[in-house]
Amino acid sequence: MTDDTPTPRITVTGGPLIVSGGVPLVRASIRVEEKHSADWEFGAAIDTAEHVQDNGDVWLCRCGHSKTKPFCDLTHREIGFDGTPNAPAGTYAERSESMPGTGVVVGDDRSICEHAGFCAKHRDNVWKMVSRTDDEAVRQEMTAMIDRCPSGALTHRQAPDAENDEPDYPVRIAVVDNASYWVTGSVPVEIKGGEPMEARPRMTLCRCGESGIKPLCDGSHKKAGFTDS
Repeated sequence: MTDDTPTPRITVTGGPLIVSGGVPLVRASIRVEEKHSADWEFGAAIDTAEHVQDNGDVWLCRCGHSKTKPFCDLTHREIGFDGTPNAPAGTYAERSESMPGTGVVVGDDRSICEHAGFCAKHRDNVWKMVSRTDDEAVRQEMTAMIDRCPSGALTHRQAPDAENDEPDYPVRIAVVDNASYWVTGSVPVEIKGGEPMEARPRMTLCRCGESGIKPLCDGSHKKAGFTDS
């Protein structure tokens, strides 16, 4: 007997993101405390029943102008959306810088940051905290902040040659309020007609249409004033 369960996959086209394999969609938002991103809040699952294609795929808007967000309504054709991929080349390991601390090494890839803000709080931030990781409480607080980073621009591992310690996030696409698609669970992302992107436990994909590193999010939704309405 063979397993006919479709493999979760996201295909980046010149128009929508094509989601295959029944990847769950859920609403998400960022809880802000004292003007800083503090934690994630997850809402209801998004009903895709009215938007499933005959083959089971779901099309998600990339251009930012669909009237049925987060689903694609083909508006990209009317506005001449340019969805040309321009993500940074290479792998995370090749691009990221290492910041060694006590019992931890922080990886930092600024080229894929979406500026969600979990890396800072009050007058402190991850870059300052690395030097104080001899204090276990600081180390734990810092790694918890890194674990909330949606793009995975920041990571942590126990030693220079160790694998990254990643949160156990499920296979899921979180549609973040007025922001990006947050993809977790190492869902493969492919460029239609091109090379697969590096499979990563977490990444953020643009849904405002303005990112300079498409299909990844670079935080342009904030400057563009993108909203779900």
